[in-house]
Amino acid sequence: MTFRSRHILVLVLCSLFLTSVKAQNNPYVDDKLFHFGFSLGMNFMSFGVTDSEELLYSTVTGQKEIYHARVSSMLPGFSVGFVSDLRMTRHFNLRFCPALSFSQRTLTYKTESGNPVQSQSGKYKEKIDILSIPIAVPLYVKWSAEREKNFRPYLIGGAGVEFNVYRDSERPVMLKSFDFFVEVGFGCDFYFEWFKWCPQITYKIGFADILTHVDENIYLTPDEAFYTAALRKLTSRMLCITFNFE
Repeated sequence: MTFRSRHILVLVLCSLFLTSVKAQNNPYVDDKLFHFGFSLGMNFMSFGVTDSEELLYSTVTGQKEIYHARVSSMLPGFSVGFVSDLRMTRHFNLRFCPALSFSQRTLTYKTESGNPVQSQSGKYKEKIDILSIPIAVPLYVKWSAEREKNFRPYLIGGAGVEFNVYRDSERPVMLKSFDFFVEVGFGCDFYFEWFKWCPQITYKIGFADILTHVDENIYLTPDEAFYTAALRKLTSRMLCITFNFE
C-alpha cells in the first residue's frame, strides 16, 4: 500500500466515523424481522496439534526418531460470506452466515532432541505448507446491548459445520473434508444513513480430527509417510476479523 493510498484510507475511515456520531441514523433498522447483508474479512488459521510420540523411521534421514510438529507460520487469509438475520427479541437475533475462506498454515517438524528434519535429497524440508479452502455453515445467536446514538456493541456465539473443498494429494499432510466447530466473539454495530457497518472479532475451535492418517492416504510415498505418522490428531483453530455490511 502506497503512502497516498494510506492517506485516502484514513480519510475514508475518518469520514465514516464522523458521519456515525451525528444525529441517529436508521432509527428503525433493528425493528425489521429479517435483514440481509454480506461480509468481508481477514483470518488467521492454526491447528491444535497432538503428536503421536512414536519412533518413526524416515528414508529421508535414515534414522528412527520421535518427531514433533508445531504451527510455525499463519499467513493471513481472506474470507467472504453472506449474512441473514432474524430478529427474535429486542436484544437477541438469530443469524445464519455461511462463508468461504482461504488460508495457509505451516507445520514445522523437529526431532525429540530439537534438531530439524534433514533431507538427503533436498526435496523434503522440515516445513510443510497446508492450504485450506473451507466453507463454513454456522448458526449464531447475537446479543446486543442498548443502542447509544449510532453505536451498539454485541456478543455473538454459535456452532456449525465446515467443508474443506481443497485437498492436495501431492502434499505429505492432507486434511479431511469435514469438521464441526463452535465460535465466539464480539463486535459493534455502527449505523449509517443507508446501512450498518459491523466489525467483529471471532475465535473458532474445531472438534473433529481433520488429519488424513497414513492408512487412509493412498498417495503417500515412504519418504512422506513420517510427516503424517508423527501426528496423532489435528484440530482446526481460526481467528477472524470480519466486516459485515447489513
